Amino acid sequence: MARLTGLILLFQCLAVSTTLLVRLSYALPVSNVVGDKAQEALSLYNRAELERDRGNFDTALTQIEDAIAIVENLRTTIPSPKLRASYFATVQGYYQLYSDLLMQLHWQNPDQGYDAQAWEISDRTRARNLIEHLTEAGANIRASANPKLLEQERNLLQQLNSINHQKYQLLNRQYTEQELNEINQKIATNLAQLDQLKTQIRLSSPRYAALKYPPPLTLQEFQQQVLDEDTILLEYALGEERSYLWVVTKHSITSYQLPKRSEIESAVQNFRQSIAKSNAANIDSGISLSRIILAPIVSQLGNKRLLIVGDGALQYVPFAALPIPSSPTTPLLARNEIITLPSASLIAIQRQQFKNRPIAKNVAVIADPVFTLNDPRLPNPAKNSAQSLPTKDLELGEEGVIFNRLPYTRIEAEKILAFVPENQRLPALDFEAERSTVTNPNLAESKIIHFATHMVLDPIQPELSEIVLSLYDRNGKPQDGFLRLYEIFNLNLPAELVVLSGSETSLGKDVKGEGLIGLAKGFLSAGAKQVVGSLWSVNDAATSELMAKFYQKMLQGGQKPVTALREAQLEMWNSGQWQSPYYWAAFTVQGDWQ
Repeated sequence: MARLTGLILLFQCLAVSTTLLVRLSYALPVSNVVGDKAQEALSLYNRAELERDRGNFDTALTQIEDAIAIVENLRTTIPSPKLRASYFATVQGYYQLYSDLLMQLHWQNPDQGYDAQAWEISDRTRARNLIEHLTEAGANIRASANPKLLEQERNLLQQLNSINHQKYQLLNRQYTEQELNEINQKIATNLAQLDQLKTQIRLSSPRYAALKYPPPLTLQEFQQQVLDEDTILLEYALGEERSYLWVVTKHSITSYQLPKRSEIESAVQNFRQSIAKSNAANIDSGISLSRIILAPIVSQLGNKRLLIVGDGALQYVPFAALPIPSSPTTPLLARNEIITLPSASLIAIQRQQFKNRPIAKNVAVIADPVFTLNDPRLPNPAKNSAQSLPTKDLELGEEGVIFNRLPYTRIEAEKILAFVPENQRLPALDFEAERSTVTNPNLAESKIIHFATHMVLDPIQPELSEIVLSLYDRNGKPQDGFLRLYEIFNLNLPAELVVLSGSETSLGKDVKGEGLIGLAKGFLSAGAKQVVGSLWSVNDAATSELMAKFYQKMLQGGQKPVTALREAQLEMWNSGQWQSPYYWAAFTVQGDWQ
């Protein structure tokens, strides 16, 4: 009886699918007649999905290719990067279906190159706005924009900063819900106006009108332009029914089917809850996740350098601390250098944009700002004191924000500066660790820029994520000490390395088609070649120790950042006091390792 019931349900589903196909066949000409290209694309996507479920992969492939051609054309007609990203997020299912279809065809015909096409489509959807922003920055489109619009932008930014500072002050006194709602509305309105103004600036630039974005990389181009014999790419794509992993070397590509998104997300959550919350965490806490995402390929990795492009929850994973499947107490870091990327294509764009730019020598260290009136560095500090928190973290909420001094950031800064020749030091400590220091064009002359302070992640409005600098001047007068993400995107910081020595600085809002939008991506957009950031709230003392080892290996040992960070983390792991991955595994390197 159960078998019969199953057959009845199957025939019912087939009948429904056939009916839907008929309806969609009628919907397509209607969409064409009214000129609704978005609706036409949606109809094609729905038909492709149904054809795939019926096993008609070739027919489905034709439908989804037509849908994506429409989507790509529509996307180019949206001048606002924010609106373009929002639209692109709504159609990510199209690209996922396209990639899935290609992989299904690959399993049927392994020698036809369908897996390479699937990888190209998957990578094509990632970090699109970041790559286009770098292209626009290379063309310097703002230089030819309307000066009046640029002046309006400066004024609007000042106004937005003032409102955000008013909110900070509001949250630290008695206030009404109406006051908070009103100021939040002002911020939202100004952000929308800023986005509109940026669009007008771009459209007013003759250089933008003449700009041509680079075409997406093919597999062969990526292998030739980015990879070397010692480097392997691992690129993941999570799906509702199944996920995929592509392993790309200088001369080959292999692909694997992994479990569905929800199963991988559950394993990620368990691993992060263990490793990011407790100094009692051990490497073997990640063995379940490692068996899912590493076990199928571990024999191919050897001691190669790994470029890892995560997807969804995998962007929150410290791959360095994942155990080797055959050795649950040994981290992947023990065998491999690891670089994380928002998109494999990013490296090729960086190398094209940065190939002729000069490399500065200065090392800027911005650390230990003044946050409170009770700080002893003020001439008349208030009597009521607050104890420093043990992590570079903060209490963030509508009921108030308290930033305590981080004593180890001072030690961290002094250790770093000791490795730098005196004529190449740009220290900005205490009151000098302020907004004007970071926004000063002179900072662009730095090879390395190091921030050691509180950093705030806003997962709802990522453009409001911020670096906290000195909130008081030398006379104890309050000042705006927040450097916000919407400002970082406008900076010109062609540094070889930016280090964000604070909490959750590699995280951000996960936007489909863009990845994590946060501080790290902001500095990549501003021109940094590499960014070091963290995946959770880091311990102040341990971070100071890690950073001292990291900089010693870079500045005295002559190692590249990714090698230096790996060696420093291995030293922490092999020590007694800092062995737990909680202390060292949060920090990752993004960007071009060369």
